[in-house]
Amino acid sequence: MKEQHTEQEHFQMDRENTSIIETLFEGALWNTRFFVLLAVIFSMLGGISLFVVASVDVWNVSVTVFNNYFGYTEHIANFHEKIVTELIGAVDLYLIAIVLFIFGFGLYELFISQIDIAQKSAASKILEIHSLDELKDKLAKVIIMVLIVGFFKRAMNTSYTGPIDMLYLSIAILGLALSFYFIHKGDKH
Repeated sequence: MKEQHTEQEHFQMDRENTSIIETLFEGALWNTRFFVLLAVIFSMLGGISLFVVASVDVWNVSVTVFNNYFGYTEHIANFHEKIVTELIGAVDLYLIAIVLFIFGFGLYELFISQIDIAQKSAASKILEIHSLDELKDKLAKVIIMVLIVGFFKRAMNTSYTGPIDMLYLSIAILGLALSFYFIHKGDKH
């Protein structure tokens, strides 16, 4: 009887040791999620950088417009097209910055914690992420908008020499309109 009791104690001690090792391992494994903070921090830094660069571009366009219309510089050929192209480029940078922000916020909420201060804000719905699929959907929509803006920028800078070029442009615009329609078809708004 004494031997059987000792075996049960031995089994219980092994189980406790396994439990401690398992607990330590699972704790370490769970805490590796904090490496996601690197992606969050650098996504935010990238987004902020793009916001600054785009804002400087818009400022430069504004200065160019001011100087052009008040005679401080020589009139620029194709002035309107160049200004619109530069502003579209800035919008493109702003949209890419938004992609980085959504990505950073989404990763943080999925892997680290809900952002408590955002829960109190009415504007938090746009950055609220509950699943990886929801993050991918939001990113895809903004990335498609970036592509549409990029297409618009290129279409403005392309010279169209004949009817076939205009046909290709029309087909591309139709494709963009259809993709935009299907993206928003399932939305609740």
